[in-house]
Amino acid sequence: MKFLLHTLCLLTIACGAIPAFAADTHTYDVVVYGGTAGGAIAAIAAAEEGQRVALIEVRNHIGGMTSGGLGRTDFGDMSVIGGRSLEFYKRLGKYYGEDVSWYFEPHQAEKHLRAWLAAAKVDLFFGSRLKSLTKEGTRITSITLLNESTFTAPMFIDCSYEGDLLPHANITYTWGREGQEVYGESLAGKIGYSDKHQFDVPVNPYDEDGKLLPLIMADDGLKPGASDRKIQAYNFRLCLSSDKDNQVPYPKPDNYDPKRWEILRRYLKQRPDLTIDEILIVFPMPNNKTDINNRGPISTDFIGGSWDYPEASYEEQERIWQEHTDYVQGFFYFMANDPGVPDALQQEFNRWGLAKDEFVDTDHWPHQLYVREGRRMIGSYVTIQKDLQDDRRKEDSIGMASYNSDSHHVQRFVVDESPLWEKGTASLLNEGDMQVPVKAYDMSYFSFVPKAEECTNLLVGSTFSASHVAYSSMRMEPQYMIIGEAIGTAAAMAIAGETSVQAIDVKVLQRKLYERGAILHREDTTPMHGWARDLPGIALDNDDVKVFGNWHSSRNIGPYIGYEYLHVTDKEAKDCRVRYTPTLPKSGRYEVRLSYSSHPNRAKRARIVIQTATGVETVFVDQSKKQGELSPFVSLGTFSFEKGDAGFLEIQATEDAGGYVVADAVQWLPVEKE
Repeated sequence: MKFLLHTLCLLTIACGAIPAFAADTHTYDVVVYGGTAGGAIAAIAAAEEGQRVALIEVRNHIGGMTSGGLGRTDFGDMSVIGGRSLEFYKRLGKYYGEDVSWYFEPHQAEKHLRAWLAAAKVDLFFGSRLKSLTKEGTRITSITLLNESTFTAPMFIDCSYEGDLLPHANITYTWGREGQEVYGESLAGKIGYSDKHQFDVPVNPYDEDGKLLPLIMADDGLKPGASDRKIQAYNFRLCLSSDKDNQVPYPKPDNYDPKRWEILRRYLKQRPDLTIDEILIVFPMPNNKTDINNRGPISTDFIGGSWDYPEASYEEQERIWQEHTDYVQGFFYFMANDPGVPDALQQEFNRWGLAKDEFVDTDHWPHQLYVREGRRMIGSYVTIQKDLQDDRRKEDSIGMASYNSDSHHVQRFVVDESPLWEKGTASLLNEGDMQVPVKAYDMSYFSFVPKAEECTNLLVGSTFSASHVAYSSMRMEPQYMIIGEAIGTAAAMAIAGETSVQAIDVKVLQRKLYERGAILHREDTTPMHGWARDLPGIALDNDDVKVFGNWHSSRNIGPYIGYEYLHVTDKEAKDCRVRYTPTLPKSGRYEVRLSYSSHPNRAKRARIVIQTATGVETVFVDQSKKQGELSPFVSLGTFSFEKGDAGFLEIQATEDAGGYVVADAVQWLPVEKE
C-alpha cells in the first residue's frame, strides 16, 4: 500500500478534506504555529482574553498526538493537571458519561478541540509550513508560509513539535543528549545499561556473510554519560479494533521485505511462548479499541530512525516520516503473516485490525508521527534534572508536571557482554531507555521564553527550554496543554501591556491561571488525609525523604498523607529503601508512628529500621492490615532520640516482604516524662 499522508513540499491538504487558503497577507493579534493540543489550547486561551487569533496547522488535523493515537493519557499524578488542560479531559468525560476521561478515541479528541476552537472564534489555517520570517530588532514582524501567505502580528507562539520558528528567528536551540558535565546531571548522556525493553536472550546479530542484520547499528564507542546528537525513538500509536465489523487489515508496505525482520524472527524462535502483551502495550480504549505502544526489545519503536529528524529539511522529514510508516506497518504485517511468528502469537495479532472509523482520510493510519523529542530551545531558563528532583518549587510556576523522566531507546548495537549472558556471546543491546520516577514539580514560565536579546515577542510550547533529561518528563500531552494555556494568556498580556514576553507581570499571569483552576504549586492540590505539616509533633512526608532504588509513586489506594505514597514490590526490592530524618527540637523519648495505605497485596513483613539514641531498632509491620478507621498511622513504639538529626527511620524493601512495601509518612510525637 502506498501511504498517501504527508507531502509537505506540496503544501496543500491531502485528500482534499479542507480547502487550502489564499496566498494573502493576514493580520492578527496572536499567531499560533502548530495545531497540536498545546497549540489549540494556546490559541483558545489568547482568544478568550479578547485577542484575534490565527492557528496554523501544517497538516490537516488538530490535536497532534492527543488526536493522533495517544488516547491513553500519560498523566502521571493527575492531581496536578488543572486549568484548560483538565477542562479538555472533562469535556471528553462528559461525552463518555464520566467526570473525567483520560482514555478516549482519537476522533473524539479532535472533535472536541475543534468545537472549542470554533466557540473561541479562532481562525484555522491548514496545509502549509513556514518558509521565512522577518524581524525588526528582537521582534518578529511576520512569517511567510510555503504557499506564500503571510501572517503579521504583535505576538507569535510556536507550538509545533518541530520548533520551525526557532532557527528562522535566530533563537538558540539544541537537540540530542547533553553530557553529564553540561548541567551536572547524573542521568544525562549515553546510558550505561537499562533492563527495560531489552533482549532477554542472546540473538545472533550477523547474517551468513558475517554482516550486521538490518535494524542494527554500529556502536559509537562513547562512554556512559557522554553527549551525542542522537534522538530517542519515534513510533506511531495505532488505534486498533477487536470488532470485526470495524476492522481494516494491517496494510503491507510497498517496500516490504521479510528479511528486514530477521532479528525479530530469531528472537521469537527463542521465545515461542511470547504473548502479545510482551511485545506490545495494548491499552484498552472505549468501544473495543486500543492505543498501541512499544514494548520489548523490538516493537513499534523505530530505534535509530529518528536521529536526523530535528535538523532535516522538510522533504527529508517527510522521508523519515514515511520510513517510520513503512517500519511500523512492516512490523504489524510481519507479526500477522510471517511463518516465523509462533501460531498463538500470530492469532493474537490477527484478532485486531486498524479501526475503520478512525483516521478515515489517512487510510485509517494515524495522522501524527510520535515526535517524542526534537529541537529544544535554550531560553531564559533551562529546566534540568535538579528542577525535577531537588529544586522543585518555582515562584514563577505556570503549572506542574509529574511524569517519569521517560526516554525511549536511542540505538541498538552488538555487545559481547551483558548481565544476562556469558561474556563472549555476541548479541544485541538496546541503549537509551530512561525511566526514573519523579515527584510533582513546578514548571518555570521562563522555560517557554527566549532570551531577551534574541526575541521579545515569541513564546515556545512543545520545544521548550530544557535538557534532554528534563524534557523527557515534561513532554507529555497534558503538560503541553498546561503550557499552551499559560503562554496563550501571557501573549495576550504582553499585547495589552505593550511589553515583551520577558517583562509581563508573572504574578498577574498566575492569578489569571488560578481563575481557570490551574495547579501552580503542590499546595493547590487536595491531600488525601491532610498534610504532614499540619500534624502534631515532627512529621515527614515523601517530600522530606531520601529515596534509594526505583520506587514508584501512586495515589490509587487511600488513606495516605499528602498527595501520594511510594511503593515497590518485593520482586523489585534490591537496594530499595526510604530514609526519614527528622530534626528534633530536644532530646527525649518520642512515639514513632508510621503511615501507609493498607491493602491485601501489601507487604506482610515490611522492615522498618530506626536509629535511636541507644542503637538500632528493627520493627516489622504487616501493611496488609488496616490501621484504623480515623487515621492512616500505626504506632511502632516509643524510643529515645538525641536532639537534632542524628536519628532516622528507614523503610527497607526486602525480597521476603510478601507484597508491596509502602512508604508514606512518619511522625515523631514527644512523650512527656512520667
